[in-house]
Amino acid sequence: MRAICGAIITAGALIGLGLTALGIGTRYAPVVSILPTADKSADKTADTSATPAAKPYLVHLSQMDRPLVFILVFLVCAAIVGLGIAFVGLAYHHNRRDREFLWEKERAAAQHRTTV
Repeated sequence: MRAICGAIITAGALIGLGLTALGIGTRYAPVVSILPTADKSADKTADTSATPAAKPYLVHLSQMDRPLVFILVFLVCAAIVGLGIAFVGLAYHHNRRDREFLWEKERAAAQHRTTV
């Protein structure tokens, strides 16, 4: 049961992380950095109506909105905790099944009668 609970927590956190990634992408998609164009005065044949090149701007966590950073950190922590619960739950499950198997084996061995 612990492993299933951990897996459900992890699945919810990963779904939330996907939605958070979509939200961050939507929020910061229009943010671009304009690169300065090279001086084209030496090249008279160049087209002067060209607009400056735009490339995606790298947004750091310190520059992001606080609610988005909070959600991101919270969901990463939830995913780590969920994975931990799932792995520990699986370890306890296998340990318990091993003890049950040994107990059944010992109980079955105790019922054998030796004939004289």
